[in-house]
This record gives sequence, C-alpha cells and structure tokens, in this order.
Amino acid sequence: MTEHDPNRAAPTSAACPAVFIAAPASGQGKTTVTAALARMLRNRGKVVRVFKTGPDYLDPLVLAQASGQPVDQLDLWMAGEAYCRQRLFEAALEADLILVEGAMGLFDGEPSSADLAALFELPLVIVMDVKGMAQTAAALVAGLAGFRDDIRIAGMIANACGSQRHRELIEAALPDAIPLLASVPRDTALALPERHLGLVQADEIRDELEARFEAGAAALEAEGLAEALLQLPPVMFSAPDVEALHALSSLQPLLAGQTIGVARDAAFSFIYQANLDLLEGMGATLRFFSPLNDAQLPTCDALWFPGGYPELHAARLAENGAMRDDIRRFFDADKPILAECGGLLYSLETLTDYADSTHAMLGLLPGHGAMRGRRGCQGMQTAELPEGPVRGHAHHRSLAEGTPEAIAFGRRQRHPAPGEAIYRQRRLTATYLHLFFPDNPAAVARLFMPGQASETHSITTQELHG
Repeated sequence: MTEHDPNRAAPTSAACPAVFIAAPASGQGKTTVTAALARMLRNRGKVVRVFKTGPDYLDPLVLAQASGQPVDQLDLWMAGEAYCRQRLFEAALEADLILVEGAMGLFDGEPSSADLAALFELPLVIVMDVKGMAQTAAALVAGLAGFRDDIRIAGMIANACGSQRHRELIEAALPDAIPLLASVPRDTALALPERHLGLVQADEIRDELEARFEAGAAALEAEGLAEALLQLPPVMFSAPDVEALHALSSLQPLLAGQTIGVARDAAFSFIYQANLDLLEGMGATLRFFSPLNDAQLPTCDALWFPGGYPELHAARLAENGAMRDDIRRFFDADKPILAECGGLLYSLETLTDYADSTHAMLGLLPGHGAMRGRRGCQGMQTAELPEGPVRGHAHHRSLAEGTPEAIAFGRRQRHPAPGEAIYRQRRLTATYLHLFFPDNPAAVARLFMPGQASETHSITTQELHG
C-alpha cells in the first residue's frame, strides 16, 4: 500500500506485496487456497485485493466474498495490457497485499498465467494437489520453475496433504530456492463445491462458503503463512503511460440520458463489473431486475440479458408469463436488447433442460435451445458486430437449433474457422459470446443507443408465434 497526499500530483507508481497463485493444471485447488488466503489476511484487518486471470465469472464472486473487496478479471488478450496495468496499479494504492489467481495450468493458453506474471514481475506460488505423490510433487514444481527464465517461483503450497510425514517428504525433495510455504490437509470441509460450468454461484451458498473460508483460513494461519506473505519484497506497479491512460479514462458520454435494464438474478449473473462500470462511465443509468421474480421491467430504454444458468431455472422463467409478455412488448417497440449466452437461450422459443424437459422462453428469436451434457464450447473470440469489433469469449454446454441466418460470426483468437454466430432481429442482438465492453466502448454504446441498428432482420413476436 502506497500512501499519497491528495494535494500532490497523482502518483505514477505504487509498491505493494503481491503473489500470483498458479498450478500445474486445473482442479488443483487454486480458488480454495486463494479464498482461504484472502480470508486469513482479512481476519487480520488487512486490505486484500484479489484478481482472477481470464474470462471467469464465478470464481470472482467467491473471492469477493472471501476478501470483502471487489474482484476484477485480468486478461491480456481480452482486456489488454493497459487495462490490466491500471487495475493492478489502483489496487496497489490501497492494498496491503495483492493476490492474483491464475487460470488452468501455469503455461496453458495464449496468453498464459505465466505471461501475466512475467509481465508484471509477480512472484508465483504453486498450488498442487499432492494426493498420490510425494517427491514427484517436488519434481513437478522444479520443472515449472525451470521451464522459463522470466518467472520466479517463491514457494509451493501442498494441497490435499495426507499427513505430517507426507509433508516432510515433499519439503525435503524441493529445491532450496523453492520453500514449502504451507500444506493444506486433505479435508472435504475445505474444498469449494462445483457445478457443470465451474463453481456454484456464491450467493446460493453464502453461509456454507463462510464456514469453508474460515476453516481454510485457520489451516493456513496455523502454518504461519500470513507473515511469510506480508514480508515478501513489495512489487512496484506503475500506471499506464500517458497515451494508454488517456484511452482508458477518456470515455465519451455516449449513453447520457439512457437507462439500461440489466437482468441480474440466479439465472442471469455472468456480469463483468468492468462492463457495468463502463456503461455508467458513458452516462447510462443502470436498473437491475429479475426475470425470475419480477412481474414487469423497470422503466428503461434498453435491455441487457447477460449469461448465467437459465437452464437451471427454466421452469420458473417459463411460468413468469407477465415478465415474458412485458419483454415481448419491449422488443416489438424496437428498443435495443443485448442477449449473451444464457440471454440468447432465454430469447429463443424454447429451452430443453438437463432433465429433458422443454420450457417456453421469450420467443424473440426463432430457434430452440437444448443442453448437451458435459461437452461444450469455449474460447476467446472477437464479435464482428456491425457496430464494430468487441472482444470476448464463449463458454457454453448447449445448442441453439433452428435459428435464423446469422448477420456475423465471432473471429476466433487463433483458428480460421468461424466462431459463434451473431443474430439480429429488430433491435435484438443475440449471441453465445460474452462481450468485454471496455474493449470497444463506442461499439457497445451503439448497441444500446435508440434508433435503428445495422443489419437488422425484422420480425415481430406475433409473426413468430403465428
């Protein structure tokens, strides 16, 4: 944390201890350990700012509850270096410690967790599930440390450790330069529950999560980990250069006077805080509503249906006929609507859930959605919208069939095949892609502005339903 005098010029750098929590693969317990670390330090009265690598919605909700602070996503491809640099710099001004949780394995993806850690010179702590191995765990950590010369591994946390003897075997085999910082016992009471797209949403199990946070914090506190982290040499974070900072801060009030209704409840919750901040930064007023529980829309000029889990709440969405009728009237009035992933499924005529039950949806867009088991689609893509390109990602385990001709497709990060389809009916824009709004604020503003959109295929809900 760097103290600064408000009467002086704005600081351009800030120093703060920071740790990047990484792993050799997914499923090693990174989120469980990161949440426990955040709660341990929060319990000591420390300000802990946590970030999540990659386009993740669910982990940040868990980490925000554990730390008591907002959690932003950091992704070098989707958000860009200047955005990531600014977020880390702002956090360093106020935090006692910064934690960045990686995604997948340390070197997986382009850019990878290692790329982010190397760019900002963040020391790495490797979390590894050591069940079924001992000295081999040390060999794997040593291999990670030697794979690239632009990263530094500051230590290891052995997760799911079976006993004190198990810990001793691992610790004795580690290279001298890589200490075993802690071991987490093999205890199901510490692990975070999962669901088909990742972690269960935090709001659904707040009390259960609190118990797990506290248990994890106690286990790490007993290892003396708080002192080790707080005594790390601080990392120097610099603000973006003048040109990049101007690009981040010079938002035009393109949405001044516009009110945007944002669906937010258990069915629609995949929302980047950065997206909300951008809309408000462009002058929009945001009004949240629940397609599950509310009987009508708030007074607004545009709608945004983000992703989420509509398949888990399809029956209730179908039963809320008053809300569905109000949304159809909004659509028929040629008002702007953005529907992403779960919002796309809600916009279709029907949705078939995992129990093979089919439920009526909004019927704004011809087509039928159905869940398809464990296999899914994911990846980084650029939405080639008529309003302009916007980067984002896809992550879904459903199919949309019988849909109209797409007006455009996502452009994949590294593959020449067309990405996710982008549909447009009247002022509805629907796609499986989750958009990262700060990538192209002007294009996003045009999506929500009143007036006729580009490349619009017109159809009323009365025509759709015959």
